[in-house]
Amino acid sequence: MLAGEAAAEAARKSTQEAPAADEALDETPREPEFPVVGDTSAAAFFDLDNTVMQGAALFHFGRGLYKRHFFHKRDLARFAWQQIYFRLAGSENPEHMADVRNSALSIVQGHRVAELMSMGEEIYDEYMAERVWPGTRALAQAHLDAGQKVWLVTAAPVETATIIARRLGLTGALGTVAESVGGVYTGKLVGEPLHGPAKAEAVRALAAAEGLDLSHCAAYSDSANDIPMLSLVGHPYAINPDSRLLKHAREHGWRLRDYRTGRKAVRVGIPAAAVVGALAGGAAAAVALQRRRR
Repeated sequence: MLAGEAAAEAARKSTQEAPAADEALDETPREPEFPVVGDTSAAAFFDLDNTVMQGAALFHFGRGLYKRHFFHKRDLARFAWQQIYFRLAGSENPEHMADVRNSALSIVQGHRVAELMSMGEEIYDEYMAERVWPGTRALAQAHLDAGQKVWLVTAAPVETATIIARRLGLTGALGTVAESVGGVYTGKLVGEPLHGPAKAEAVRALAAAEGLDLSHCAAYSDSANDIPMLSLVGHPYAINPDSRLLKHAREHGWRLRDYRTGRKAVRVGIPAAAVVGALAGGAAAAVALQRRRR
């Protein structure tokens, strides 16, 4: 779209009198401002694992629980293998995600929800805050600064997602709901994990309840599993994309950002405001996110 607009503008200008050389040097291409300030019909939806945070939130939560003697070394080894697989594969294999889910459910079974929420606050400070991608955090802040709501949408437990969203100053979170009776986890889920198409349905339902225009909204993810969610909105972003999502994003002209290495972010249709926001806000976000819980 940007290439087409630029070509049309260049063609129009070529039929007019050429500007002076010094004036031409001062001219720079201008891109539409995004997010649009004051557009309250828009919101942003962010995947969590490897989009907002390096690695899997469940693994980091498991490390914190191990430190608090919730399970044994063999369980920690299983969590470690799951994390290694996640980092090397760079994608959310359904069978692997189911294994992670079942491990977590078996560990929290019989524990009180309030107990896990309290520990989750501490675990966030210990293992998660420093793993938030500053660039993604800056993108979320740009939406907040524009007066828009920002939601996490993740297969992680809704309690964990809610803690992370609150600590990042986001609006809220959509996550997998674990069954509890009398405030105690049963080891079962309410329905299925919030994964793949289920995320798209959750976003669609939330948008209807909030009166949002999905064509004005943005969504951010690293995984091809979230293509249904990304396809719902007018402004899809592939963040640290796996190979399948990268291919799909390029074919459809979606915006790309990669924070996994020191190389420059892939710049395909990235609005100038988002680039400036990520660069200017990244350092400040990194410092703010590492502050200890007061």
